[in-house]
Amino acid sequence: MKKIFSVLLALSLVLALAAGAFAMEDTDTVAVGAVVIAADGVSEDAIYAFVSTIFENLDAVSEAHAKGLELSLENAASITDVPYHPGAAKYFAEKGIEVASVKEGAGDGSVKAKKLTFATGGEAGTYYAFGSVLAQFVTNNSDTAVTAVVGNGSKSNVEDLAAGDVQLAFCQSDVMSYAYQGKSLFEENVEGFSVVANLYLEQVQIVTLDPSITSVADLAGKTVSIGALGSGVYFNAIDALTAYGLTEADINPVYQSFADSAESLQDGKIDAAFIVAGAPTTAITSLATGKEVYLVGFDAEHTAALIEMSPYYTAVTIPAGTY
Repeated sequence: MKKIFSVLLALSLVLALAAGAFAMEDTDTVAVGAVVIAADGVSEDAIYAFVSTIFENLDAVSEAHAKGLELSLENAASITDVPYHPGAAKYFAEKGIEVASVKEGAGDGSVKAKKLTFATGGEAGTYYAFGSVLAQFVTNNSDTAVTAVVGNGSKSNVEDLAAGDVQLAFCQSDVMSYAYQGKSLFEENVEGFSVVANLYLEQVQIVTLDPSITSVADLAGKTVSIGALGSGVYFNAIDALTAYGLTEADINPVYQSFADSAESLQDGKIDAAFIVAGAPTTAITSLATGKEVYLVGFDAEHTAALIEMSPYYTAVTIPAGTY
């Protein structure tokens, strides 16, 4: 009986590997923060309710989505280059944590929406999945109603927030800072938003089905999805290529969403794709059910170069078995 069990176990492992069910090695990469921002005109009470409902019930949130396990008060209050919304700052202060700065004049309730609209991300990404969980949880457990909607990336989310189309939004920490300072992606500084909470890290994941692609340098001459033009993913991809001495002209770039990138990999239309999202990411998980997926890592030298070039990045490791 033990021999039969051992044979079956070995067979299951072989089948899992053939299906790309999990990676056998850790992958070193970099990450940026996933931050929730709010329109300044949302009332202090509404943002206080949003933040307190989430952080007072982390066990329940974590049961609904695994990303909840990564949330902490210390990280949530850690942003230093963009001021916090007064409602968020009030809650963190009650917990003994003073944020670096609070947005003066924000929280006056000039935004009169009965239900806060929360811009997240594409349906195959972590923003949408986790954002939908947070919106539903806050709605069900407080007097503040929140509706999660599909978003078109960090830059678009900031612009939609500034235009008054949404009241809450997910945004990469680097893109948020660029918007506030009027740098890089933004020709001028974006007014009218403040920080709610820094939630978790979004890993820069370079996905391929080609085992010969083992370094960013190997992307030269390859067809690579680098995110939608102007998206946070696009600029993360350019940063990564630059750290390895490559430019956009050194690859054959395509500009696709997470879901479209996964489909193109599946169909053999592209060689690799940049996906910047909390791991595990739905688009990659779905791809890994039928294909053997490889993540391309960063070596220590180029990681250091990238962080020196842009201090918004943090060195991280995606554990073996994530996919």
